[in-house]
Amino acid sequence: MDARFAGIAELAEAPSVAVVVDVMRAFTVAAHAFAQGARKIVLAESLDDALVLKGRHPDWVALKDGPPAPGFDAVNSPALLCSADLAGRTVVQKTTAGTVGALAVKEASLVLCASFVVAEATARLLRARGCDAVTFVVTGEGGRAEEDLSCAQYIARRATGAAADASGFLRRAAGSRAAAELAQGVREGSHPDDVALCLELDRFPFAMVAAWEDALMVLRPCTVPPDGEAI
Repeated sequence: MDARFAGIAELAEAPSVAVVVDVMRAFTVAAHAFAQGARKIVLAESLDDALVLKGRHPDWVALKDGPPAPGFDAVNSPALLCSADLAGRTVVQKTTAGTVGALAVKEASLVLCASFVVAEATARLLRARGCDAVTFVVTGEGGRAEEDLSCAQYIARRATGAAADASGFLRRAAGSRAAAELAQGVREGSHPDDVALCLELDRFPFAMVAAWEDALMVLRPCTVPPDGEAI
């Protein structure tokens, strides 16, 4: 598999297949939302767009980076989301990096959103689809975020079917600037358990696929069968 790693600003054109990686915390949060029963996640272009969608659909759950804010129901923290009852609900998510990266590749034929908690399922889906060329969008720090790059490289290796010891990749993520800022409470709207939750490898058995639905970029979980079985 030909794997390319690029920051959002480096995307001159939409790739055929894109894996958008945001470990700390957008796509760890998204996976937890699905585990809490969310039906779908709408990736909003802006905070204003998220609030407009919330206004049109009062039963939807609006979620953002940073501290709590009027009109929003939750913040971008996996630990704080764990107690939420999202059964059958639609979540609207707007974050600084992850949702921006997914929308930047909205024209791709296949868009996956990933983090360590869904790493193996993501790799398995890439193998099942026979993806020969994949662009991994490293969303944090202009494409240099160590937690996102290490996760992307791990998924890329597993997507080829090669064995990979995850411990080194996880250590790199644990030593990242984002992990340090979360651990030190620098980032508002966070919880002390967020880093540990973001570094849980393969906690969930599904991949997350984003696609256009009714003029919205919608993320849904996709259960991936074992290798060799049809999707």
